[in-house]
Parts: sequence; structure tokens; C-alpha cells
Amino acid sequence: MTVKSSTEGQSSIHLDIPQLQKKNDTVISPATMFEPQNSAGTRDRSSGNSVSPTLPAVSAPEKKLTLFALRLAVLEKTATGLGTLGFIWATVVLLGGFASTLDKTDFWFITVILLIEGARIFSRSHELEWQHQSTRSIAEVGVSSFRKLRSSPRALVESVKDMLSPVSSATRKQSQQSREISKTTDATNVREQKLRWKPTRIWTSSEVPIVPYAGRVFLSRNVSKILYWLQLLSAIACVVLSLMKLIKRNFGDVAKKDADERNGKAALYIFYGLALAEALVVLTEKLYWEWKVVICKLLERVNEECDLGASGMNSTQRFFYDSYSRCINGSIFDGLGMDMVTFAMDLLSSNSPHEQLIGARILHQFSTKERFSDDTLQKIGTTLPVIERLVEILNWEDPQEEEIRVSAAEIVSKLAGKKQNSLRVAGIPGAMESISSLLQTNRSPSSTADEIREKKIVFDHEDYEHWTFINLGLLILKKLARDHDNCGKIGNTRGLLSKIIDFTHADERILKDSTVTTSQVLTIKRSLQVIKMLASTTGTTGKNLRREISEIVFTISNIRDILRHGEKRPELQKLGIEILTSLAQDNDATEHIGGTGGVLKELLKIFFQEGVLENQRDVRIVAGEALAMLAFESKSNCQRILKLNVVERLLNVLEIPVLDVSAGRILRNMCTYSGPESFNQLKEVIAAAPTVLKAILSGEGKLQEVMVGLAVHAFKYMTAEESTAFFKQAGFREAELACALVEILRSHPNPHIKVPRMRRFAIELAIWMMREKSTNVQIFRDLGMEEELEGVMDTTSELESYNIFSGTIGLSRHSTTIHSLVETALMLLNNRFDQPIGY
Repeated sequence: MTVKSSTEGQSSIHLDIPQLQKKNDTVISPATMFEPQNSAGTRDRSSGNSVSPTLPAVSAPEKKLTLFALRLAVLEKTATGLGTLGFIWATVVLLGGFASTLDKTDFWFITVILLIEGARIFSRSHELEWQHQSTRSIAEVGVSSFRKLRSSPRALVESVKDMLSPVSSATRKQSQQSREISKTTDATNVREQKLRWKPTRIWTSSEVPIVPYAGRVFLSRNVSKILYWLQLLSAIACVVLSLMKLIKRNFGDVAKKDADERNGKAALYIFYGLALAEALVVLTEKLYWEWKVVICKLLERVNEECDLGASGMNSTQRFFYDSYSRCINGSIFDGLGMDMVTFAMDLLSSNSPHEQLIGARILHQFSTKERFSDDTLQKIGTTLPVIERLVEILNWEDPQEEEIRVSAAEIVSKLAGKKQNSLRVAGIPGAMESISSLLQTNRSPSSTADEIREKKIVFDHEDYEHWTFINLGLLILKKLARDHDNCGKIGNTRGLLSKIIDFTHADERILKDSTVTTSQVLTIKRSLQVIKMLASTTGTTGKNLRREISEIVFTISNIRDILRHGEKRPELQKLGIEILTSLAQDNDATEHIGGTGGVLKELLKIFFQEGVLENQRDVRIVAGEALAMLAFESKSNCQRILKLNVVERLLNVLEIPVLDVSAGRILRNMCTYSGPESFNQLKEVIAAAPTVLKAILSGEGKLQEVMVGLAVHAFKYMTAEESTAFFKQAGFREAELACALVEILRSHPNPHIKVPRMRRFAIELAIWMMREKSTNVQIFRDLGMEEELEGVMDTTSELESYNIFSGTIGLSRHSTTIHSLVETALMLLNNRFDQPIGY
């Protein structure tokens, strides 16, 4: 399409007809309220569907950690087994059988080794517990806290300095905090700072002072470091002591006893060998640990592959420790059954805010990333307690829990994108109330209407989270509204419809200022999308929703403001107009819309607007459909439109492809429902006769159907003499029109879903022609009209009995049945009917 401006400032539109028809299929809905449509057609296609393409299987990054945990557990259990065997050997064989004959040095070596081994086993058994505690606080998030658990002795030295100089410790801690806060610029880190330093009534496990007056040395987060170094030093000491005895082989008097007692030497060899083997396995485990964690940076790599970000390191550490604990405390294979999603779901159900935060972060990342989202959402969707927990979190209002709440809302919005999951979400008792809690507007009782509306357009940094919740709440409702039953639940939730409609308000500044933030426009757009989906719901549910929506006093006036000032926001105008079209299915709503000052005028202004951009042409199309619906069966709206003197402009639009269908419907409805008092104004429709005839003879599809229907009423304004003169002047023979009508019936042996009124309109026009001129009767006989009418009689269906449709449900039944029309036409063909007919 090209737009050219004339010297008088008017624009002319030049259209390539073949290309336009192709484009038309994409810009205009294949079905409107004037044709039946399946349930899928009543929903916003842009909002996605419940079936996503199958993605290739993605290897879970956390499997590297569970495998690492298994290998460590094998080494640890091997060392523990050797240590236990050595301990039993020493206590039963050596100290029990040879205690009196042992050399003094052997006795003390054995005793020290047993003490060392006992300390190592003790520290190993409790190290995991303390490591768990060190990851239970988000205070370590974002730093290499995992390596700090086994950091160099400098950490211990610093702790000792802090103990000896608590003042300098406090000063250093305060300066460190100020540096951290100064470096924090994004909202996530700000929230973490609030969570980190806000006083609570309970101890944070990592900050508990185990020993009084010991400063920071014996804080619980440092105990795991002490235990780690204790294990390492124990293993080294055990190696040194065992090698000393095995190399020197100075076993004392036990070798000088008789043959029966000289077995003690072999027993000592076995003990020191077991001690050495156990210590070497421990050191091998530590080396392997350091190689994978410090050198290969296994946890950082897995964290990066999981895309958990800097704050996710704490989550990755926690997952590894849980997996390792399972391998140590149970079967070595127990940890292999863990995965990040199940781990996160368990944490989300915890009573600890920090664990809830870790779980929410993991689930959020995994459910929003394309690689993992399908599997994650499937697992969440089949775990009802987790869905219930997520919905419960939507009600939380503690500022400290904002991130958890935002994450839960985003996860629920993803879940709602899958039809089966959306039914589960909506089926949870109180789910709609929880979602409604996201739409709080922070109104004070004393706020005036203007102040309330001003608050809605203030999107400063402090209100960012508040408006984030609103947008997420609207997004969840939008996805839930794809299902018919969910629409009923939304409508039945007290106060929810009013809240949604509240956000459709947009003043002139928002609509005309192109610099307005995306969040502001997004809120308005999503609220309009939700209202559109609710208003287009079919059946009794849709009828009730349309009535409730139209009865809220701000609905139509808010949409009118969008139509009036929204030239730069055509997507908002289009949504608003589509809402009006759906509401117009209800007779009372139709009167409310027509009676709201300026709505019809703004729709006509948009419909007649010329020289618009490509993205605004869609708005003209839906505006025409809305006007056709508002004029349907509404005498008052037809008269309101006529008062605006737009008949001539509508006749001009009949020449414009794409818009001609809507213009034809508007004119036909005005001719049908305006009443006899509008006869003189509508007589101008006669001027459209040439265009109408041309479309009937050469058109097809919707355009041909609409023009045949318009011809029935346009020709009524002609007398017999005028019609004869018209056909002669236009160069058409009445036989050509009759032939076209018979061909229409012949080419439509059955009613078609896209043109359900085609055969009805053709028969009505044929009746008018036969009533108008008796010579036309013979023409129809010769063309085989009687045979075609009998075929119509045998193939009629309910599809042809209604004017408009709500999905597959017919609304507004025709006053005259198609059987009655066929019988009337047959009587005229057989000269057996001389009375005037009404149709």
C-alpha cells in the first residue's frame, strides 16, 4: 500500500489488490462475531499456547557435582574403613595382646596415632554439619565462600587478630560493609543488603559465637575451617609417625621375645601400614578436592552452566554439600538421586527465609531459562504441594521477602502458560485471591480520584517492585484467562475485576508522551488484554462477565480516553476497540457504550482516518467491526451514528479494500434497524448500488456476502422505475444479477462457516427481484432457481439461523427462518404468492 498526499492535504490510498488479499489474511482475524469460531479463536494468539516445541535433551550440569560427591565419598569411606580397621587392630591386637611387651615409643606412637585418627574421624563427621551451617546465610553470597571454608591459615590469623583486637575488628568490618554497599548498584544486591543487616529476633547460624569472649575465631561459620585444617594436619602427622616407625623399624623389646610373641612385630607392621594407608587416602581425597574445587573450579563452572549468577554460588555449594552428605551418611549412591529442581523445591517449603530465598532463586532461574524450563515446569506442575506453596507466597507482604515473592510470581506466570498447569493453579483454594493481592494500588482512604490516578503513573525507583508485582499479577491472569473455567473464577473473585479495570486508565500524558517508560504502557496493555479475554468468553460465563464489566462505571470511559488520545499507541487502541466489540454482544452494554459521550465519534474518526501507518491500519479494521456490532439491533446507536452525518463517508469507504466489509455491515445494520424516521437520510445508500452490484458479480467470500446483504436493503429505497433506470444507467442487466444469485446458491451446496448468511441473503435478494418485476420470475425459472432452492431446503442448518456468534454459540436468531424464505421464493416462482413479505 502506498499513501500519496494531494495539494489539498488529503491522502489517497493505492492498493495492490492481489497483495492486499494476502496481507488481509494476516492482519484481519479469519473470524469475527459475525461468523462462528472455535474456542481457540476466542483467545489472544500472541499470548502463546500450551504446547511448546520439543527441545533437545539438555544434560543437567549438577550431575557433575553428584558424581564428584560420589567419588569423594568412595575415598572418604575407604579412609574411614581403613582407620576403623587400624583402630580395632590397635585396641584388640596390640594394646590388648601385646600392651605389656610394647616398647615405650611404640606405645606412645600408637596412642598418638589413635588420638589423631579419632580427631580426624570426629572432625570429618562434623565438618559437613558446619559446612551446611556456613551456607545457610546469604551473607556469603557472591564471593568465593566455598574456598574460604578451606582457606589458608591467613584466615585463622585474621580471626585471632580480631579476637585480640575487637575494636579494630569492628572498624574493619564496618569499613568493609560500607565498601560493599557502595559497590552495590543493582536492585538485587540492595535487597540482599537489607536482608543481611536487618536485625532479627533469632540467631543467624553462621554468626553464633560458640565460645564466649572468643571474638570471631569460634563463630560457627569459622568452625568448619578449623575442622578442615584439623583433618589435614592429622593426616600429615599420621603419615610422618607411621613412616618414621616403618623406616626405622625400631620396635623395641617386642622383637626379642620368643617365637610366639615375636608375632607382635608383624602386628606392628600391619598397624603402621594401615595407619599410613588411611592417611594417604585422606590426603588423596584432599588433593582431589582441591584439584576439582580450587584448580578446576568445578563449582563455579556448574554454577555458570546453571546460569545462577554470582548469588547462585551459595545455592550450588548448598546443593553439593547435601549430595555429599547423602553419600557419606547413607549409600554412596544416594547423592546421585538429587537434582537442582527437587533440591530447590525442598528448600522453598522450608521455614527458613534464607532457604526459601535459595529455593526461589533456583526455581526462578531454571523455569525461565529456555534450556531447562520445560523439564522444570513439568516437575513443578506435577508436584501440587509446590504449586500451593508458590501461590501462598504471592500473599506475602514483608519487604524482606520481596525477592521470594517476585520469583514465585514469575514461576507461577510460567506455569500458567501451560494449560494443564493453569488448571492446577486456578484449582487451588484461594489462588485467585493470592493473585489479586499482587494488584495492590497502595491507596489511602483519603486519596481523591485524581490523586489515585496520579499515583498510578508514578514509576520511580522506590515503586519499582510495587509495579513489578502488578505487571506479574496481570500476566498470570492473562494466561489463566485462556481457559473458559478460569475466566469464571476471575469474575467471581471479589473486587478483582474492578482492580483490573482500574489499570486501564491512561491519561493524555501517558498516551501522547513517547518517553513514558515501558512499564507504564505494559501495565495498561496487560490489563486491556485480560479484559478483552474475559469479555470474549463464550456461554453463560461470558454473558455474566460482559454484564459485570460493562456495569463498572470506569470501563467504557477509560477505553474512550485511550481512543481519544492514543494515536501514538495503536496497540492500546486496538485492544480497547476489541473489548467494545465483545461487550456489544450484550444489549445493555451496547446501550452503555453508545450512551457514553464520544465513543461512537472516536470510533468513526479512527475508521475514517486516512494516510495511516501500517501498524495503524489494523486499528481501522477493528474499529469498523466495533461500529458494525454497536449498530446491530440498536436503533438508538444507529440514530446516533446518523446524527454525525457519516453516510456519505461510509459510501466512500465501500471503495477501499479491507475496510469495505465493515463499511457494508455498518450500512446494512443502519438500514435494518434505524426505523422509518431515518428513511430520508439513508436514501443516500442508493448511490452505493453500482459498487454493491460489482462486488456481487465479481467478489467472493465475506465481501460478496456483505454486499448481497446490503443490496437487499439498499434496493428497498428504490421504486420500480428507479431500479429499472438504475440498471440501465449502470450497464447491468437484471438477468446478470439473477444469474449471480443462482450461482451463489449452486456454489454453496452447504452453509459455510466463513459466510453463514450467504445463501440467506441471496434468497432475500432474489425474492425482492421477483416481487419487483414479474419478468424476473421467468429469468429465475430458466436459470434453475427452483432446483437450487430445493437443495437449500435439504441442507439448512442452525448455522444459518443466527446473526452473530459467541464462539460456536449462536446469538440473536433471525426472525425469519431460511425455510420460510425458501418457501416464499418457491411460491413466487410458481406464481402462488401475491402478498408482500417481510424479511
